[in-house]
Amino acid sequence: MNWDMLILFLITFIATVFFTYYVRRILLKAKIADNPIVSEHRYKSGTPTMGGIAFLFTISLLISLYYKNTPVLIVLFIMLSGGIVGLVDDLIGLKVKEVQKIVVNVSNEVISLGRLNVEPNEEVRVATPKAKAEVDKFLDESKVKVIGEVPIKTEPEELEKIICQIVLGVILGLTGAITTLGGFNLGIFAIPIVVIAVIGCINSVNLIDGMDGLAAGIVGIASAACCVYGYLFGLPNVIPPFLILFGLCLGFLVFNKHPASIFMGDTGSFVLGTGYAAAVLVCDIPYFGVLALGVPIISVIVSLLHRAHIIKLPVEPLHHTLNHYGMSETKIVFGYWAMTLVLCIIGILAKMYIF
Repeated sequence: MNWDMLILFLITFIATVFFTYYVRRILLKAKIADNPIVSEHRYKSGTPTMGGIAFLFTISLLISLYYKNTPVLIVLFIMLSGGIVGLVDDLIGLKVKEVQKIVVNVSNEVISLGRLNVEPNEEVRVATPKAKAEVDKFLDESKVKVIGEVPIKTEPEELEKIICQIVLGVILGLTGAITTLGGFNLGIFAIPIVVIAVIGCINSVNLIDGMDGLAAGIVGIASAACCVYGYLFGLPNVIPPFLILFGLCLGFLVFNKHPASIFMGDTGSFVLGTGYAAAVLVCDIPYFGVLALGVPIISVIVSLLHRAHIIKLPVEPLHHTLNHYGMSETKIVFGYWAMTLVLCIIGILAKMYIF
């Protein structure tokens, strides 16, 4: 790594640490805080969210310094656009949509509430219409007891979210920076493929963002691995955008590692999702890029199988299910980080000795 790359990383890292500290202070004063709906995480209530705003400040600084570097500028621009979309999502979420009951099974038998089989002494959130219709009967029979309530934030409709993500993909495609991918000339399929990649990456990172340092750690490891990939295989253009992503993640982890003192919110996850997708596409490393982000992608697939009623999860997504069944948050996070690192190492070794 030359001095220019070291300077780029240090600017990104130091700026992210500074802006995250600054934004955290503002959010605390404004009392813009998280209120987790997962029972195992209710102790985190009051932790500032929307910390991804710090990314927007850092990105704006980098745009002013590296505006002559077109590939880097494109990635920074799409990250900024993604962050704005995520910020709007976060702002909408400040309004409470409804308040859902949290109940515990106080009987000595397993009861069926909604789609869940609730064990004795197990706590669940009454979320689905079926569960809401059934809970009063169990309350009357003294089989469950209400132990709390949790506010559910307002969210845009799924179609509205997808439309915004499609727009981000179209904007990236219209730059004309992505004409080939993985050895194929995209031609008229460039914009559709870019749109699919952006949507997939945004939702993968957004879904995995549910535990202290989980999303930032995974994207950080994947981005660092992409830098190593570019260095080892003579692809210097790969290093700058992924170095920026690595610096953002590492800087945010200073405050987001367990126990987190700030969460990134949709603002942050959209920045990282759009940024990673843009970097992979602009640098043309689709195979390694997808493999490096394999853990979030698998998590999305599991959630889709749950929503299609092919499998049943007590809590969605998968990392919350693992926590629900007793695995500690730190073990889950380090396990996911380790799996990401293993996938990255496999990808690099495969490139060295197979492909």
